[in-house]
Amino acid sequence: MAESDWDTVTVLRKKGPTAAQAKSKQAITAAQRRGEDLETTKKWSAGQNKQHLVTKNTAKLDRETEELHHERVPLEVGKVIQQGRQEKGMTQKDLATKINEKPQIISDYESGKAIPNNQVMGKIERAIGLKLRGKDIGQPLEAKPKKK
Repeated sequence: MAESDWDTVTVLRKKGPTAAQAKSKQAITAAQRRGEDLETTKKWSAGQNKQHLVTKNTAKLDRETEELHHERVPLEVGKVIQQGRQEKGMTQKDLATKINEKPQIISDYESGKAIPNNQVMGKIERAIGLKLRGKDIGQPLEAKPKKK
């Protein structure tokens, strides 16, 4: 029964300062007086919703000056895609489904608005059976012999 002494109190853990208290000006100066190492970093655009920030480079690209602009799919290629698709009796949606892309992508390629992507171009070439890259655009796509 000697172990249950009601007069003594045992403190197991003392609570440290909360995050807000530790960041306060008073806490920082007190830590400096004690000679503790402090690490301070300034957060850039903290507390602001800047996930869709328009930077200078983005604005420059949007203006599309002579030296900074994205290459687009040539209209010649768009017409070849359209003709090849229609010869096979496919709609833009059918072609898009066949190559696992969105119909909007096919529309953009046909209208010349898309930025060329070799993966997508290759898929479209195989689906319609016509070359879209290189010097003989519009020619039938020859099946390459498989290596043994």
